This record gives sequence, C-alpha cells and structure tokens, in this order.
Amino acid sequence: MSLGTVTSALPDQWPASLAPEMLEVIDVPTPYLVTDLDVVADRHAAFTAAMPGVRTFYAMKCNPAPEILRTLAACGSSFEIASIGELRMLRALGADPSEVLYSNPVKPPAHIAEAYRAGLWRFSFDAPNELAKIAEQAPGAAVYVRLRVDDSTSVFPLSRKFGTDVDDAHALMLLARRLGLRPYGVTFHVGSQCGNAGAYRNAIAAAGTLMTRLLRDGIELEMLDMGGGFPARYASGVPTIEEIGGIVAEALTALPYRPELVAAEPGRHLVAESGVIAATVIGRERRGDENWLFLEVGGYHGLMEALQTPGGWDFPLWTSLRDHAEVPHVPFTVTGPSCDSSDTIGRDIALPSTLAVGDVVYLGSAGAYTLAYASAFNGFQPPTPIFVGTGGPPRAGR
Repeated sequence: MSLGTVTSALPDQWPASLAPEMLEVIDVPTPYLVTDLDVVADRHAAFTAAMPGVRTFYAMKCNPAPEILRTLAACGSSFEIASIGELRMLRALGADPSEVLYSNPVKPPAHIAEAYRAGLWRFSFDAPNELAKIAEQAPGAAVYVRLRVDDSTSVFPLSRKFGTDVDDAHALMLLARRLGLRPYGVTFHVGSQCGNAGAYRNAIAAAGTLMTRLLRDGIELEMLDMGGGFPARYASGVPTIEEIGGIVAEALTALPYRPELVAAEPGRHLVAESGVIAATVIGRERRGDENWLFLEVGGYHGLMEALQTPGGWDFPLWTSLRDHAEVPHVPFTVTGPSCDSSDTIGRDIALPSTLAVGDVVYLGSAGAYTLAYASAFNGFQPPTPIFVGTGGPPRAGR
C-alpha cells in the first residue's frame, strides 16, 4: 500500500473531530482506537437517504462495541448476527430478537435453538443439511436462501465458502416448504469492500430470476436481503453510496415484484471511517535498502486485514509531526511489534523522513474489523477503545 501524493490536508474521509491536533488532548496512553459516534450516526443517515425503502440491519461482526450498537439502534437500525454470542450481546442492550436477522448460512444447532427460543424467527441457509437443522431446531421458522453471485470485484470474496446457484436455490426453497418451514426470502453478498457498484445490479437480477421461478410454484418471497459489501473509503477510491443507491433503485424496479421487506446489511460502510488508531513508533531501522518502521500495533492487535490482503491494507495515514506535510517523505515498510515475520502492515508507505521512536502514527478508517479481530498476541495489548461524540467528552470504552 502507498499513501501516494502527500497533501497538506487530511484525507476527505478523516473526521475533523479526530484530526491529530484533536487527538493530542486525549489523555490515554497509546495504542488506542478513538471512535466518533456522531460519524457513525451520520453514515447511517447517509446510507438510508441513498437507499430509500431499504431497511438497515447492521452487520455487527465488524465492530460489536456496545457504544456503536446503541448509537445505531437509536438511529433506527436493526441488526444482523453470525452467532448466538452476538444475539446475547444485543439482548443485553435491550434489542428485540424478533427484529434481528441470522444471516450466517451455517450455524451450530444449539445456536439455532437458542435464537429461536429467544424470538428470532428468520434464518439464512444455502444447503439441504442446514435446512434440516433449522427444521429440527426451529420448526416453522422463516428461511431465506443465499445465492452465490459474482464477487470478483471485492477485496474479500465470499462465494467459495457460501452461496448456491439459482437452480439449487429454487429446489431448496421447495424443500424448505416440504419441511414445514416458511420460504421467506433470498439474500446474497457481493463480497466485502466491493469496488464495483454494478455488482449489486447483477446480484439483484439473479434474485429476480429466482423470484420468478418460485412464483410458478406458488411462493411469493417476502424479503430481498442485499447483504453487505458496501465499501468504506480508505486511501483509494470506491463507489459512493449514492452511486450504489442509484443502481440498486433501478435494479429493484426490474424485479417481478417488490418484496415487502428490502433489507441491507452494511457493516464497515457505517463504522470504518468513524475510527482512528493511534500507535507509537517503537523502532526505526534500515534493512538493506528498506526503511523499516515498527509500531506498537500490528496485524494481531487490530490490523488483521493488512495481513489478509496482498500488499497490505490501505489505511490513510498521518503522524503526530507538526510539519507532517512539509518535510520530505520516504517509503517505509511498516510492521507490528510481534516476533512474527508476517506481522507487516504494508510496504512502500510514504511517511515523513524525520519519524523517530516516540512519534505517533495515526491510522484512519480504522473503525471496522480492527478490535473485533484483535488479540494480545506476544503479550502486546490491543488498542484501548475510546468514544467521542453525542455531545459528551472523550471517554474510555469497555
């Protein structure tokens, strides 16, 4: 990854409330992850404005902080879960299980049973064995089939692990009816951090094909769930939510009918840009022709996506140097503190040539899939969560 051209101002996606001069007043040792809850609320408002008639079910796996869950609930969002543990968290915050979607296509039987007893009644699936589990553990439940769609333009494709084609989906919905389940809906996922707005058009069209075929069998679906994949802005450009919303609106008009519920499961799109990680430089070395910068946070402590993607993850970066934009920049290999050689965030990252031990590097757009992945590997602790916004002073999270 590379910052590219250095500018004299923070990137557009960087909240003004989390600018380096604002972060300096936070009296918490690094590393920390500070999240502006007002940005989360603003992102939700922008998403719903771009998707009229589409109900949001926040994919809580990307950041299940109670502060974020409460903020989104207050904004009117519902939730999507991947495990019974996530449903327990929501229940502890007062969420109604009947308003929650369980979209993990493969679930432990005990999780299905407990969720059903709690009042959750809608379950995703993509295979006959999963239907059998649901029929046994949640008799009469509503089920929605997950289609396999083109996710080749996403950073994290999911189609190898989940989803089925239209022919099999049709047969599975008929099986669901024979098992006494309620054939309720269809869902898909275009892959996490999708870079092509047109992927939603093609996926909705595939769902429309299934809807047409099921109509011939007397099944009219009640839900179309567009899943997630809505991108957040990092250092490189992505389609705007307005562009995606326009394509979605047009694609929905081409369906054979509009289901009662059109749902979406945004995750990183709502929370990524609300967070900034502050990590202190603990080492600077020259390895051959490379400048190496060691941070107190690495892939195992909140930056796992940097390890999962070739070349690293393109977080927008800034530093605590007052003359950050004025001094010459040189390429660095930026790595974490652990003894694992793969714990490297990225290479050829342009940063001030004057960076030294004790300076702080700020990683923007760090609100998604950071602390949710973090561990204390090698004894290095994850960033402390801090929350600002909602009219209150900075405060430490749980």
